[in-house]
Amino acid sequence: MAAEYLKVGLNINIKRTDGRVHTAMVSAINIDQRCATVEWFEQHETKGKEIDLATIESLNPDIIMLKPGEEPKFNKLQRNSTHRQIGGKTNNGIVGSARNRPTPQPLVAQPNGHTAISDNTLIPVVPKETVNIPSSRVTNIQNPRRSNVVKEVEKLKKNREERRQRQAEEKEAKEAFLKMDPGNPHWELLNMIMEYRRGLEIKPLSENDAIEDHLITVCVRKRPLNKKEMAKKEVDVITIPSKNQLIVHEPRNKVDLTKYLENQLFRFDYAFDESCSNELVYKYTAQPLIKTIFEGGFATCFAYGQTGSGKTHTMGGDFKGKDQDCQKGIYAMVSADVFRLTNSSKYRHLNLVVSSSFFEIYSGKVFDLLNNKAKLRILEDGKQQVQVVGLTEKVVSTTEEVLKLIQKGNQARTSGQTFANANSSRSHAVFQIYLRSNNNMSKIHGKFSLIDLAGNERGADTSSANRQTRMEGAEINKSLLALKECIRALGRRGAHLPFRVSKLTQVLRDSFVGSNSRTCMIAMISPGVSSCEHSLNTLRYADRVKELGGGDLQTNTGSEPEQDDDGDLLQLRSFNENDMTLEMLNFHQVISELQVAEDNMLDYHKQTSDAMLLAYQKSVELLRATEDVDYDQEAYCRKWDEILNKFIGTLTKAKEYVEDYKNKLAAEEQLSRKTSKRK
Repeated sequence: MAAEYLKVGLNINIKRTDGRVHTAMVSAINIDQRCATVEWFEQHETKGKEIDLATIESLNPDIIMLKPGEEPKFNKLQRNSTHRQIGGKTNNGIVGSARNRPTPQPLVAQPNGHTAISDNTLIPVVPKETVNIPSSRVTNIQNPRRSNVVKEVEKLKKNREERRQRQAEEKEAKEAFLKMDPGNPHWELLNMIMEYRRGLEIKPLSENDAIEDHLITVCVRKRPLNKKEMAKKEVDVITIPSKNQLIVHEPRNKVDLTKYLENQLFRFDYAFDESCSNELVYKYTAQPLIKTIFEGGFATCFAYGQTGSGKTHTMGGDFKGKDQDCQKGIYAMVSADVFRLTNSSKYRHLNLVVSSSFFEIYSGKVFDLLNNKAKLRILEDGKQQVQVVGLTEKVVSTTEEVLKLIQKGNQARTSGQTFANANSSRSHAVFQIYLRSNNNMSKIHGKFSLIDLAGNERGADTSSANRQTRMEGAEINKSLLALKECIRALGRRGAHLPFRVSKLTQVLRDSFVGSNSRTCMIAMISPGVSSCEHSLNTLRYADRVKELGGGDLQTNTGSEPEQDDDGDLLQLRSFNENDMTLEMLNFHQVISELQVAEDNMLDYHKQTSDAMLLAYQKSVELLRATEDVDYDQEAYCRKWDEILNKFIGTLTKAKEYVEDYKNKLAAEEQLSRKTSKRK
């Protein structure tokens, strides 16, 4: 490229603060201050900045810099054709200042090597050694036959003016917002986020985007700001620029307390912004998994996130006040498609029967939500199949019947109050749809598990003064870590599944080991700045789930190696040392021992009650025998002694279980106090 003087209208290279280098047009030059103003078009907007001449020179070695008092060296023709554009040097040393220069226009290349601007003036490229241009060429440039170029330039001018008007309106609206609400504590954060978003090209997910086939699908959904957040003047710190990307604008402070944004980018299979409906979310998450269960496989879809992030809205349906429209939830949508496919020509020959169950897992225990919250037991049979003993399973034939089951189960579900929600879910709710052959109802053809997980912020509640809350938090923390590792192992066929660590992964075991299994996770996040930390935790968890999902698949040729609960817990910690410290591992072990001791005590209590009833019946019968005048006194003494000895032995063993449980309670209390003191 030939050397040329720095002048107004010249295109030069500039460098942005993020390191990007692109071209911009010089709109003003201040020789005395040794700087220049440049402008460029980006995202349909005119942008500009001031750059010192030294920086320009470093990025543009072919540009000749002007010195104070120096003007560009042109020949006569070039000076005449250029002077009208740059306007000469003014009293303040600015060449082509804002008050005497025309509005910058996009440059239009001409066939003769000149450049046209908005007023139809031509700026020739000025080489270091001047070149005489024939007057005939100059005459041709002004030829009326170039009217199409003029029209195009006028069109560009009109578009630019419209853009500037929109920018002015946006600026006015922003200033009006700040003026109307000067007490907003987050106005600086809002300003930085708005400035960042102006440089983004937003292309959200749409109905026309392709549905991808994944063994493990991980997506994220952002809900809108709710009334409570808006009342607190919270700022939306989540931006979704594309169908699979999400940015968290985390507010940070420098050492000198200067505020700045740390913009953290995450990438998932799909990203749903606040405008996405439940129907659109369903189309890309649960719906593609339905064919799996008709092909004899197992599908799992679960919503994960902070309390109040929209999990129950997504899985259960839209809320209108306190009433929930269950027809708009993923539960109902899956059911409707299952019934439709069951009766379709493709699968009608299978003669399938649809049934459902609904249970919750709370603090390491399983309760039947369709049978007055009856406590259930999880057992493994001889074939290593996990069985939920006593679980109610209802045969259903319509979506309406499914909705009634869901409503009944939701009413019975355990809930409690948190800072985010007055009626927070404290348990994992598991709704399952089974397909069984009418010819063999004992065998499951396919199964779809839909899970509304407990709020992940409860998993951090392990240092509470309340033991019940500590145990809730410990169980949630452990089950979520175990769930993550089991899903990751699904992407590494043959890897050991730490499913015995929690009841949640135990009941979902068949969804992780089947040769035809698909899983979808919907990470739910709240957009408010007060939820930023919880949203980041949710996104990091989801990112970790998908991390190994696309690895090389291996064939699971042998049976799974035996491993006890402690072994699974140690393996779980080896994968999650940041999330499960050694102190937390000890706490989980104590909680596990406490839960085992409680189960043993309660089981033997039931046995003791049965033994007491039997002993009472025998003692009453024996006592009646003494009413005979000639009853056998020696036989009576022997039998009564046997009853007492057996009864005393039962009570003694029951007492031992109680003492063991009391010791475990004391150990948990002592460990919790030590943990609280350290914190």
